Amino acid sequence: MSDSRDDIYAEPLGSPGLFRFDDKVAQVFPDMIKRSVPGYTTIVAMTGLLAGRYATAGSRLYDLGCSLGASTLAMRQHLHFDDCLIVGVDNSEAMLSRCRSVIDTDSHDTPVSLVCADLQDVAIENASVVVLNFTLQFVPVEQRDAIINRIYNGLKPGGIMVLSEKVTFEDPHLDALNIDLHHQFKRANGYSDLEIAQKRSALENVLLPETLAQHKARIAAAGFGSCDVWFQCFNFASLVALK
Repeated sequence: MSDSRDDIYAEPLGSPGLFRFDDKVAQVFPDMIKRSVPGYTTIVAMTGLLAGRYATAGSRLYDLGCSLGASTLAMRQHLHFDDCLIVGVDNSEAMLSRCRSVIDTDSHDTPVSLVCADLQDVAIENASVVVLNFTLQFVPVEQRDAIINRIYNGLKPGGIMVLSEKVTFEDPHLDALNIDLHHQFKRANGYSDLEIAQKRSALENVLLPETLAQHKARIAAAGFGSCDVWFQCFNFASLVALK
């Protein structure tokens, strides 16, 4: 399946509207996220290594907000057991439709179940690994505690949660610096100032970032014994939490 270059915001749109994971985004998503999220390729690849280390026989691994299945595939490639199940969840049928095609072309044998649902409605059961790569940031803030609590309760002892997010900074100078560095990153990857501005406008009330301190506090309150950042580049970070 060929992927297209992201030019969704290349022309003036008047009002770009709210960002949606529709078919138009699904068609360009690999290019969009590679050129928009610094460290994305590394985070996905290392998610696979973490899954290989912590997955246990007969358990489930969850990719919450699986989009086109990059993290699902990374986990699938590093599993040492043939009786695990990977559950990919996304609330966009357009993304899941393309994800199914991607999974079908993969040669690894671990079964994958794809579910079209909101995170708030997904039961987490018998899990050794739960991954949310740039997913929680799209969930209303008031619903995030319940999701992290449900993940903790559904994880087996010794299991892990990987949480990758765009973050904000308490220090306004650091926040402004990291926003500017992110925009420079996007310009270096071929996005124009118009594209950057229109995308930012479309995401303004859809992607709601929090500080690392807020994420750590929520994770600790859920009961996780250990949690820290294992990767960060500008205002994008990934944490690992152990039960």
